[in-house]
Amino acid sequence: MLLHRSQVICCLLSVTLMSICSSAKAIDDKTWEDISNYGIFSLVSAAFVVPSTKGDWEGMGQAAYSLASAQVLAQIGKGVIHERRPDKSDNNSFPSGHTATAFAAATTLHRRYGWKTGFPAYAIATLTGAARVGARKHHWHDVITGGAIGAVSGWFFTDKFSEKVQIVPWADTKSLGVQVTMIW
Repeated sequence: MLLHRSQVICCLLSVTLMSICSSAKAIDDKTWEDISNYGIFSLVSAAFVVPSTKGDWEGMGQAAYSLASAQVLAQIGKGVIHERRPDKSDNNSFPSGHTATAFAAATTLHRRYGWKTGFPAYAIATLTGAARVGARKHHWHDVITGGAIGAVSGWFFTDKFSEKVQIVPWADTKSLGVQVTMIW
């Protein structure tokens, strides 16, 4: 089976970014910050480009909701919890907004289009979070919390993409079943 162009781009970017990490001790804070910025830019772009190439306007809307909710929740966390960044630049360390947005995009791509798109997206999201720690902008717990916020946002707002058939399982206290909807 052939990979979609966006999947190939995500794979290549992931491999490139991971190869940079192999010499992690030689990387300075600015380079780690650049890696995290490129990671988030590529994931947010992919969250909108992939649906647009498929004519999936509903998917674009779901991506927008996922990304916006992750960023709003991260900003609320920063406003409520004033934790000093490891580089001492300010008190906006908790949670990581970059990681929340990266994981919201990755989860949206995974939920909407499956593991072939989701796996490289999660790899880039993970690298983005690790790069925030490497840049001394966040502690590990900031990144883990940001990742959880993003994953929950992506999971909550995103449905599986189906061009023709949608299968929805259901259950109540006395029965269970599957609802099938087809577009003719």
